[in-house]
Amino acid sequence: MRVMKNYRIALSAALALWTLTPEVGLAQALTSLSSLRVGYTTRKNTVKPEGELKAAIDAVDREIAEAARLGKTAELRRLFAKGTTLLAGRPWTDVADYSNSLVIRTDRVVTDSSKPYTVRLEQIYSPSIQLERSLKAHVELRARPVPAPAGSAVPPPPPQVVKDLGVFDGVGRDLRDTPFPFELDLQEVADGTYQLAVEVNDEGRALGTATLLVTARKNLDALVARLEADAKKAPLAVRDDILYPVDRMKQVNRGRLELRTFDPDKDFPAAEAVAASARSGKNAFTSKTGDFKRHYLLESAAEIMPYRMYVPTTYNGTKAYPLIIALHGLGGTEDAFFSNYDQKMPPLAEQHGYIVAGVLGYRVDGSYGWGLGNPPTDPATRRVQEQSERDVMQVLQIVRQQYKIDENRIYLMGHSMGAIGTWKLAPKFPDIWAAIGTFAGSGAPDTLERIKHVPEYVVHGDADATVNVQGSRVMVAKAKELGIEVKYNEVPGGTHGGVVAPNLAGMFDFFDAHRKGARTTSQP
Repeated sequence: MRVMKNYRIALSAALALWTLTPEVGLAQALTSLSSLRVGYTTRKNTVKPEGELKAAIDAVDREIAEAARLGKTAELRRLFAKGTTLLAGRPWTDVADYSNSLVIRTDRVVTDSSKPYTVRLEQIYSPSIQLERSLKAHVELRARPVPAPAGSAVPPPPPQVVKDLGVFDGVGRDLRDTPFPFELDLQEVADGTYQLAVEVNDEGRALGTATLLVTARKNLDALVARLEADAKKAPLAVRDDILYPVDRMKQVNRGRLELRTFDPDKDFPAAEAVAASARSGKNAFTSKTGDFKRHYLLESAAEIMPYRMYVPTTYNGTKAYPLIIALHGLGGTEDAFFSNYDQKMPPLAEQHGYIVAGVLGYRVDGSYGWGLGNPPTDPATRRVQEQSERDVMQVLQIVRQQYKIDENRIYLMGHSMGAIGTWKLAPKFPDIWAAIGTFAGSGAPDTLERIKHVPEYVVHGDADATVNVQGSRVMVAKAKELGIEVKYNEVPGGTHGGVVAPNLAGMFDFFDAHRKGARTTSQP
């Protein structure tokens, strides 16, 4: 059963957009400025610079404020890189400046490896370095980097070189004016996701390396055509699940999304499996339990959105189950509460008998709307936040339609940006939630009047370098003043991300004790 009234119209519009192959070069999506700002601020709060370093960082902060005021986004990227470099104890040199200016751009981040692959080396901004001659570039395709284990002080080994793609002469000194194109041969490369690396040097002096995650698949265009044909014949209930990787690939290739927002190595095979079931007259998700992905068309964005589900193995549709809507932090995805935080959410949901829906919120920095306050003045930011809120509420509506949900036991929770989003959405839709849970968040105390009937489970570490603990303290104080039942755990020495996993079980216990319209005697 679908949520959207005008599904066929919206789907036709989306399919029409998919046929528009770009003829001009598009940029791969760069890490959002909000994510860079949070990373920089967290590093600054962790290092707590003093003396000469503090003076240097204060100067960078003044330049950041001015660049933000003038809307100079490229300069902001340079300044965040400079500040982060200084905070890491390294000097900001002309070479560092040049290195951070480099970027790889391409029409296809996800590409058909049976065809020539064209990319360009460009610059985000003009660095201060003085160069007297043209440069050389060495291009390699490397294995996808493996992140270092959480908390490890040892950097991971450098990625293995899968294919040396050659050395190129005549790279211009000003890559903003004259981007340098490369035509690369990936035909011998196995299907998968890799790191494309372009190292620039000036007669043996290394100046910097630009990298880009890319996915190569043989006969990709034929696969896309096959999935689109299967989707036209498939039931509406699974059509979006079949088309999702096609749509997401197009969004990534247009530069609207980073590649990391989906996994072509998994999502294309998953879509093919759903299509195969549909061809045999089956819905791959009928009676499905456990951990899995679903997708739907967000009409207002003409874009297919992912959401991740956990359905307890005991669910069979005969009795109503409680539901948790989970909101990720800045830079995360719908996978956050399934793949991170020691992966505790799924087993706890199974143990306590909860359906969990992890939402993307349209973009990794969508912010879940603006709550009850004034909308952002910037139209682009306002649009993203509108879509972010719609995505959350659409997923809630879909799950309520697809599963037998206990309407008195619907809960909202999140971490960081997701906790801030929880304190935005709960007062905006106060009649839905039986209780809420926030980890390392903040909010607007004057909105709590609307959710005096909604109990709150709040966790924050007093050593949080990303979202100051004062954000939760103020909200908890106002909640207690209003008579809201709140259980607050301020973790001594607790860090921004470290407080989540150890307290998820406590959140489930708190939710177990609360349903809509029923106050308990549990102690805050």
